[in-house]
Amino acid sequence: MTVTTVPTVLTARALLLDMDGTLVDSEAVVERCWRRWAERHGLDGDEVMQVVHGRQGYASMALLLPDRPMERNLADNARMLAEETADLEGVVAVPGAAEFLASLRGVPHALVTSADVALSTARMAAAGLPMPDVRVTAESVGASKPDPEGFLKGAAALGVRPEECVVFEDSAAGIQAGRAAGMRVVGVGARAGLHRPDVVVRDLTRVRVERVGGGIRVAVR
Repeated sequence: MTVTTVPTVLTARALLLDMDGTLVDSEAVVERCWRRWAERHGLDGDEVMQVVHGRQGYASMALLLPDRPMERNLADNARMLAEETADLEGVVAVPGAAEFLASLRGVPHALVTSADVALSTARMAAAGLPMPDVRVTAESVGASKPDPEGFLKGAAALGVRPEECVVFEDSAAGIQAGRAAGMRVVGVGARAGLHRPDVVVRDLTRVRVERVGGGIRVAVR
């Protein structure tokens, strides 16, 4: 799908940023790890890849293997996180991510990711990106996206109301979570364009952020 948008300006008091697919291109390793998992469980790899983006691993497994006990999903998820953390081949920054994050100095923002601390730290470092001071990771929440808990915790940590936040996301689960939190959503990449964010951009080269008075101006083109 070709990602298109019209020039749009959003105002906010804080930005909440997903990681995989939004700041970091980890598609290659996600494909490798989840297709191996699919093969081990006799599942179609293409169908599995339609489910896993944006969710914590155990939540994806629960959808794909609905009759399996959750404790097995949680154990499998722990192994998957370790496998993904150890495999950084092909992990790079999304175009424009470094410049985008540099523009957020002094701007209230947080990382809100379904990865845990170890995986998010490894992938941001592999992509050469600075880690935001505020981050909400898998350990911080009791429910995976598309539940809005992570984004609501991010807003609370920054001391702003949900409606004053703009979310940057790439996946269906993440976009649904942002909307459920009462936030506006900028979709990043072709996958995002399939799930009706408020506005969609090809990558972060299309976004400009600046402080305006006591708020933030987000221009997308």
